[in-house]
Amino acid sequence: MIEVKAISKNFGDVQAVKEVTFTAPDNQVTALLGANGAGKTTSLRMIYALITPQSGEISIDGINPKKDPEDARKLLGILPDTRGLYTRLTARENIEYFGKLHGMNDENIKSRTESLVKDLRMEDFIDRKTDGFSQGQRVKVAIARALVHDPQNIILDEPTNGLDVMSTRGVRAFLQKEKQRGKCILFSSHVMQEVAAVSDEILIVNDGVICASGSEESLLEQTQMRNLEDAFVHIVTKGEGHE
Repeated sequence: MIEVKAISKNFGDVQAVKEVTFTAPDNQVTALLGANGAGKTTSLRMIYALITPQSGEISIDGINPKKDPEDARKLLGILPDTRGLYTRLTARENIEYFGKLHGMNDENIKSRTESLVKDLRMEDFIDRKTDGFSQGQRVKVAIARALVHDPQNIILDEPTNGLDVMSTRGVRAFLQKEKQRGKCILFSSHVMQEVAAVSDEILIVNDGVICASGSEESLLEQTQMRNLEDAFVHIVTKGEGHE
């Protein structure tokens, strides 16, 4: 479980995140939904201790990543907004390397890699060098690499950005399977269809604050709108003082 209490972050005169508070429980997919620049990525980076919040507290299964960043990261699988792979290595070698970084033995790395290859349908390219991979192939390898140590908490920043339909469906199916295994899944997106398809709880982020939260159904009921996109626009523009 990921717990966030009143975290804030400034970059110079710009306040990117303003006292954001939420809980992402186990056995649930929680989405941060917002336009580019809304504060989603900054919030995620504070959670996995890439940057330090200026105020507020974060807990990863009871561990504070500010005080114990290494212990917290062991409990996290992170797909950042950049997907950089080692292009001279094969997909399998990329995954194995991260397994070794997490202190896994060869037997566990092999078993976990084979499981991820099957779940993410990477059989056709797992032993190819990643140089020249499609966007979908790169994302799948990056996800497998991030989750090779089978963490309880999964953080994904725009996981399907730029993917084709089949790759997107594959990632969605994988996330649903991980949720069924009891994992805590937190991801950011600006794609309404994506959020509606996989999320149990939606947190609408705008200008560094959470404007509204709830399931898709509850957000539609709150706004009296017919779809998530219209509900999002209604909530965001209302927060900006427009009707």
